[in-house]
Amino acid sequence: MIIRKAEKQDFENIWPIFSEIVTSGETYAYPMDITKEDARRYWMEAPRETYVLIENGSIMGTYYIKTNHPGPGEHVCNCGYMVASTARGMGFATMMCLHSQKRALELGYKAMQFNFVASSNEIAVRLWNRLGYETVGRLPKAFNHPKLGYIEAFVMFKWLDQ
Repeated sequence: MIIRKAEKQDFENIWPIFSEIVTSGETYAYPMDITKEDARRYWMEAPRETYVLIENGSIMGTYYIKTNHPGPGEHVCNCGYMVASTARGMGFATMMCLHSQKRALELGYKAMQFNFVASSNEIAVRLWNRLGYETVGRLPKAFNHPKLGYIEAFVMFKWLDQ
């Protein structure tokens, strides 16, 4: 398993992962009918850096890192992670999160914040808690889940600079 910076051509292999996750509408607040080109901009161009996790020659996961807010908040980064459905439960999200925390410090960030974690995404919430993230905010009825309706979204935060 390796994690490396994504290259432009990697998006062709990221797209099936991205599309499957986003079209389900269960975890990300992107439009469920997002176009491939808009997805490329969100995932590959807008972030500061994008990474891929490769196992046996195939992209099994991806994450981005970007500044959460400019100016006085520029020391806090934000990341998003996606794992292929065929690769879930193998520890890849943990590996990418640990990699992103190390990379965040290398880029000069002091903290990481997840702005909008669907409360129904219990696997992610458990993982972030296990990795030291605290739920610092609860947004009532902020996430419109396609099956559960309006549910809470969490703001989760971790100070990285020990």
